[in-house]
Amino acid sequence: METVGQMLLLAVLMLTAQADTENHLLTFPQSQVAIVGSNFTATCVIVNTTEVTADDLYWNMSGSTIPREQYTRINNSALSVTFTVTSEKPEWLLCLCSNTSPNIVLNQGRYMHGIYLVKGYYVQPPVNLFCVALQEGSSISDTISCEWSDLGNQTEKIPTTYTLYVKEMSGQVSSSTTRTTRAQVSLGTYPNHMTLEIWVKAENSLGTAESEHLSQDAGWFVKTNPPSNVSVISEQSFATSLLLSWTPPIHKSYVRLRYRIRYAPVGDHTWIYLAEEDMSEDIQSFRLQNLQPFTLYNFQVSCKNVRPEYGYWSEWSNNVTRRTPEARPRGEPDVWSFISQGDNTKIRDVQIVCKEPLKPNGRIIRFDLKLPDHRGMNGSMQQEMVFINSSITDSRFYNRDITVLKRVLLPDSQSFRVSVSAVNSVGQSAAAFLGVPERARERPPVEDLRVWSHDGRLMVEWKSPRGSKWTEFVVEWVGGGQKNWQRETWITTRTNITGPVERCVFYTVSVYAVWEGWRSRAASVEAFLEEGAPNEAPLVRLNDVPGHTEVHLVWDHTPPEKLRGFITTYTIYYRTGAETRGITVPGNTSSYVLTSLSPDTTYDIWIQAATVAGVHRGPTHSFTTQKYAPGEIEGIVVGVSLGLLFLFLMTVLLCFYKKDVIKENLWPQIPDPGQSTIRDWSPDYPLKADLSRESCMSGISVLDVDVCDGRSMFDEEKAGLPLKKDKFLSEEHSSGIGGSSCMSSPRQSVSDSDEGGDMAETTASTVQYSSVVASSGYKGQTPAQPPPTLFSRSESTQPLLECEENPDTTMQEGSRQSQRCGRLTGNSLNPQLQGAMEEFQPPEFCSLQEDSESSSPADDPSPTPASSYMPQQGGYRPQ
Repeated sequence: METVGQMLLLAVLMLTAQADTENHLLTFPQSQVAIVGSNFTATCVIVNTTEVTADDLYWNMSGSTIPREQYTRINNSALSVTFTVTSEKPEWLLCLCSNTSPNIVLNQGRYMHGIYLVKGYYVQPPVNLFCVALQEGSSISDTISCEWSDLGNQTEKIPTTYTLYVKEMSGQVSSSTTRTTRAQVSLGTYPNHMTLEIWVKAENSLGTAESEHLSQDAGWFVKTNPPSNVSVISEQSFATSLLLSWTPPIHKSYVRLRYRIRYAPVGDHTWIYLAEEDMSEDIQSFRLQNLQPFTLYNFQVSCKNVRPEYGYWSEWSNNVTRRTPEARPRGEPDVWSFISQGDNTKIRDVQIVCKEPLKPNGRIIRFDLKLPDHRGMNGSMQQEMVFINSSITDSRFYNRDITVLKRVLLPDSQSFRVSVSAVNSVGQSAAAFLGVPERARERPPVEDLRVWSHDGRLMVEWKSPRGSKWTEFVVEWVGGGQKNWQRETWITTRTNITGPVERCVFYTVSVYAVWEGWRSRAASVEAFLEEGAPNEAPLVRLNDVPGHTEVHLVWDHTPPEKLRGFITTYTIYYRTGAETRGITVPGNTSSYVLTSLSPDTTYDIWIQAATVAGVHRGPTHSFTTQKYAPGEIEGIVVGVSLGLLFLFLMTVLLCFYKKDVIKENLWPQIPDPGQSTIRDWSPDYPLKADLSRESCMSGISVLDVDVCDGRSMFDEEKAGLPLKKDKFLSEEHSSGIGGSSCMSSPRQSVSDSDEGGDMAETTASTVQYSSVVASSGYKGQTPAQPPPTLFSRSESTQPLLECEENPDTTMQEGSRQSQRCGRLTGNSLNPQLQGAMEEFQPPEFCSLQEDSESSSPADDPSPTPASSYMPQQGGYRPQ
């Protein structure tokens, strides 16, 4: 250790003499390439100072301090570190001191020194050296191209350089240098039939390495062009054979060649290789056998050195296409029938279709049919020929490889069996049979049929019918405007549909069990390969006139050919104003009764169809609910009619039971002046002076009545009838005769009418009577002095007396009227009454209380004679 320390110290002293005097730390080695993956050791030495020791030093790399466990303290002034290099990136390794010194100007007074580590890898020998000399024109090129692999790694700072060496037999060495793994060497002239030695040397700053030396004949590295002028010849007598021929790419003086052939049917991407041992050396043609008749093939040819270990196979020649000749068809045509119900429920519409045999061996030009005689299908057979170009109609529903042979209307009670064979230009195939049994004898269908989508195909699974033996099964699918089928063996119960099936197309998949050509009943399932949103939704319409608060909605299901998925739900939306509501119903529903609607309201309604993949909205329909519910108007009319009838009956009953009250209120009894007690009053009695009444007697007029004037007496007799007995008479006055209110408005009396007036006009008009006001005491009392007769205006509007209404009866009552005339005349000629009338002052109004008080004889024993009429509107006309 002391020897090592002395050597280090000597090296430090030597370097210090040349170093900056301010640098007191030195690191060793000064320049070093670190090998990635190996350990690296560096040493830091303190020189020209005693301010710090090795204990004050530490190591730092890429900003991170290296742990002290990796340090080695050599002495008081030297410290080393050892670590494993893991990164390929170059970086600084620094030796630092934790103390600072004022004697150091640089690095902010810190002791610092370091080395820049460049990292790299040891060089590795190249491997997999591959060299080739290509054909150029009619000879081999003088340039050799080589490629190799390098198992080692390179870094940017320490790259690897490669040198390719080619040494000829003469000792001449040609080389080429590169930094990639491929290079070319030009030889001037290619040394045919001579030995060549080729190798690669790799080197970098860490070392060198060489690849394996290839020492081979020059022909070992040759790769020629592919054969040219490849052609194929067919012969009609050999339907399974073709003859290939070609031209060698180079003369055999340079390289002797052998060949290989591959072929494949057009459209098939799997090549068939011809065995090399079947090929002879140095040939230019070959006959291929065991090909399929009337099949189009692609052919290619390549070549290489005849020695198996020498050289490389050339590229394949261009494709050459040729069809083999035709042959007699092999196998049977695939015959099937599609059955639908005819217009008559007892007639079946049978379409007989077929496909070509699996190996038609040519172009099928027609199909020969043998079918029962149409005159009754009694077992006799007739033969028909259907040419491919003259297929009957409805072939658009089938693929191109399907031919519609015949259409038959078959009764349910009859069976049908047909045989079909295919014919091409060479011959006829074997016959295929198909039978359709009568409906009553059809065998049971398969069981538990299921169809689902899996990996872009429709999977079909079923169970064989119990107790039956079948020769095969037929899977049939119809949809998207196409019809197709495929056959499965009798042991198959699960398969996928291999024919063309499109997404978002509705298909009906059926499976039939077949026994010796006779088909069973069908088992069918509807399916989609992939569902999508519907293309359309049904139009909702009303099944009947909208009701009061409900409406019956119906719609038609979307046709299957327009469905892009199974309808899971229908949603009925109805809107009025800004409010929209929706009701969801199952997808198999086609009608719905919408309730809880508002009467006399307009609604917009539409239906939305939904599948698992999306929805589609249908067209909008509008309707208006009725204002009244059905029968409501009739109920109202009947109710009102019954109410009116009930009211009428109640009114009739009320009138019957209350006829007296009604008569008294509507037709009051009119007093008959002829029966009144006024006729018994004596006009000779003096009127008691009633001074209190004089003030209320206003507008009094004097009635002059002539003695025995029949008409005047009749009118005055009418004037004496009572009118407002409730207001002016006391209990002792006679009905309708008495005092009148001084506040009552005067009305026209009967005396206002003209003397010559007609009696009929008097009867139809309203007559105002005058009441006789007498203050001579109560009825039945004999006054001490005959009171003067006073007449006051009455407001009665009662009809005229019978004597006025019926003038003819007046003469019959003449004696009675004469009596009244005599009495009234005496009163009217009473001189005291006339004198009292002349002494009256202008009328004054009095209160009702005064009138009532003055009308009572008991209150004022001294009556004041006063008699007069109340003032009339429009003046008074003398009688």
